[in-house]
Amino acid sequence: MREKVKFAFYMTPELREELESRYTEDGSTSQTAFAERAVRFYLDYLSAGKSQLYLPDAIRTVMEGQMGLYEQRLSALLFKQAVEMDMMMRTLCDTVDLPEEYLQKQRARSIKSVKATNGQLRLEQVAKGVDESRC
Repeated sequence: MREKVKFAFYMTPELREELESRYTEDGSTSQTAFAERAVRFYLDYLSAGKSQLYLPDAIRTVMEGQMGLYEQRLSALLFKQAVEMDMMMRTLCDTVDLPEEYLQKQRARSIKSVKATNGQLRLEQVAKGVDESRC
């Protein structure tokens, strides 16, 4: 074991009380050991330069797991939406014979509308004529 040097420092009474009541939570056997671990951790954090480079593996693993769950949920929702859209388009095409020129014009209008409204346009708005991109 390396020789230790006594080092005095000041802290608020509230912080001192919290240190006294919680120093064993990380497995430290003394307040000195706890303070040394805390200083070492913070120095390593500063050395990393960026906080994202110093995330403990456990935290990173949990975050990646959560992001994976969100990705799965979003993928499932997008798949369901695509199925509904396909059903709607096929039903429309089976009931109405639309010329190619009309479909191309509609695609251009739809792209313009989605861009202008950031995808927030609803069918009811278009039906009421709220869509500014309609010409």
